[in-house]
Amino acid sequence: MSLPKTITIDGPAASGKSTLGKRIADSLGYLFFDTGVMYRAVTWIALSRDIDINMKHLIEQLAEKIDIDVRPTTIDDGRVADILADGEDITWQIRNPEVDAAVSQVSTYPGVRKALSSQQRRIGLRGKVVMVGRDIGTIVLPGAEFKIYLDASVEERAKRRYSECMARGEMVKYKEILESMRRRDQIDSTRDIAPLKPARDAIILDSDRLSADQVYEQSLILMEESTKKISH
Repeated sequence: MSLPKTITIDGPAASGKSTLGKRIADSLGYLFFDTGVMYRAVTWIALSRDIDINMKHLIEQLAEKIDIDVRPTTIDDGRVADILADGEDITWQIRNPEVDAAVSQVSTYPGVRKALSSQQRRIGLRGKVVMVGRDIGTIVLPGAEFKIYLDASVEERAKRRYSECMARGEMVKYKEILESMRRRDQIDSTRDIAPLKPARDAIILDSDRLSADQVYEQSLILMEESTKKISH
């Protein structure tokens, strides 16, 4: 079949976007680009430069100045892509606990979202990419050939996150994860800039009662059907 040059996968937290996106990208030989790494990059750079995360205008200025790039892996150390900031490899630095604690706040700043959307678009337009996020099909790459909005109930998503945390040996409570996820959903879906919602031409796939394998297989079927329609 004729493959789409750009594939977008949007959806709420813990819906399975990254798992699906990585699998599709690997199967096609495409770049897997989880756009959340860009927000992590800005957060890490701000922290490394002792910039107060609460200083919105300074964080927004930082996002505008830094050149962030995402490239296919050049080092076999478990990474799924190379993350570069002004040419410096920061792939693993952006995964530290300090970034985990601050990235949600950074991602709410309108100036940061605007600056990073532009950089994400630049990378996406190179083609042969599977981009995952919350506003890719609607804002970043509205012209993408194939779009999926991967959804699941907040209860199911909280169960998945709880299981992941427990598997890593983290002592967490399901109710706290559920409430945190509800708050995140509220923030993501009601923000003024690029709210979380399906693109008009996205295929909505509910993963509530599907395994990761079933979601992947269903996505391939949908992509094949979509490309057939386009070719005709």
